[in-house]
Amino acid sequence: MRFYCVLLSLSLLTSTQFITAQTGVQKKQITLKASLAPIGPNDFKGSDTQRIQAAVNAAKGNTNSITIPQRNANGTNIWKIDQAILLPSEMTLILENCMIQLSDSCRDNMFRSDNVGVGITNPIWNKNIAIIGVGDVVLKGANNPRATGDGFRKLSLTTTPSHNKDRSSYGTDAGKANRKQKSDWRNFMILMAYVDGFKLKNVRIEHAHAWAVTFERVHHAELSNLRFYTPQFRDLNGKRLYTYNNDAINLREGCKYFRIDDITAVNGDDCIALSALDLGPEFHSNGNINSYQVTSTKHTGPEDHIEQVFITNIKTNYTGVGIRASDSASIHHIYINGVTTAADPNIQTPYNGSPYTVLLGNRAYGKPPLPGQIHHIYIMNIVGDGLNLIDVKSPIANCAFMNGIYTGTAAAGPVSYSTDKTLIKNVTEVNLVKVPSGIK
Repeated sequence: MRFYCVLLSLSLLTSTQFITAQTGVQKKQITLKASLAPIGPNDFKGSDTQRIQAAVNAAKGNTNSITIPQRNANGTNIWKIDQAILLPSEMTLILENCMIQLSDSCRDNMFRSDNVGVGITNPIWNKNIAIIGVGDVVLKGANNPRATGDGFRKLSLTTTPSHNKDRSSYGTDAGKANRKQKSDWRNFMILMAYVDGFKLKNVRIEHAHAWAVTFERVHHAELSNLRFYTPQFRDLNGKRLYTYNNDAINLREGCKYFRIDDITAVNGDDCIALSALDLGPEFHSNGNINSYQVTSTKHTGPEDHIEQVFITNIKTNYTGVGIRASDSASIHHIYINGVTTAADPNIQTPYNGSPYTVLLGNRAYGKPPLPGQIHHIYIMNIVGDGLNLIDVKSPIANCAFMNGIYTGTAAAGPVSYSTDKTLIKNVTEVNLVKVPSGIK
């Protein structure tokens, strides 16, 4: 009898321990699930900017992801940004059918990696940042921006096409005391620098204040399914005011291992620009508010070359891909497959029409590139109606151009060489034709 009592006691004890242990596991699971619940700006108080930044800060090291929904808790369907949302490493922004817009009081980026900014003189590398759109996502510039244009522009209230000659761009800060009268890197809508691993997918960008998306020393990036409406003008109060220059995507010094696919753009300058510029001693330091880059413009060697960039399926109303290097800087191993430039009759074309579908070379920024610094550029399946199809302005080497149709009339043929051809080495041209469209 005593034996059975002991067995019964042991059985009850074991059952109690199992239930207790199981309950503990369930509690841990509930706690874990709670900690992984979606985090969004509607969970916080303050302005739209403060709430989005608070959500990012709360998600850091926790879910490492926030969701910005269509509906704002303030009762609107729009999120207004007053200053840049700073993104740390391992952070994903999910944008669900939402509209995010810079406010008229904002003079800053919309999104920036948190490792760079004013006064940050020694930036460290960030890793794995993503901005992913779900459904219809729109990122917009301000209705009436304080500043537009790249870092070379001075602000003006009365810009016209002729103002490009004096390098001005529209902005309501023009002429105001204690307001900076020149543009700078804060005008770029999305700015990533020193980031290894970045994704931007399925968003539409409208009326960026200068370059829409720009990268400095970024590795392993994927850009896809992006739509841009960034013409070189704004219509405000019945007047057309001009902004300069409105590139869609910029890769600056040190960008490597990019995949850019499925881009449609109405742009006021290059749809995609690759720029490695060695300006010698005339460079800006990290965090300089007076610069056109948030990181140093000093070219330090091969680590600042641009390489291994794959560009596919691009459609634009203006210039396609501009590849520019200067002095000892190099751009190499660039693969371009599928670019079409075709003027949109409903959009005012900047200047005298698109100057090229693809540009190779540089004559405007610093010293011309040393012969052969632009090399291993492979271009295929392109169509263009501008002043040139492929415009070669500097000595290039080890390049191949295949399957190109030039539908314009200004150039003698599909490839225009305005450089010393004796310095060009090993360039192959296959199946390039001029077939004017006859459309005026």
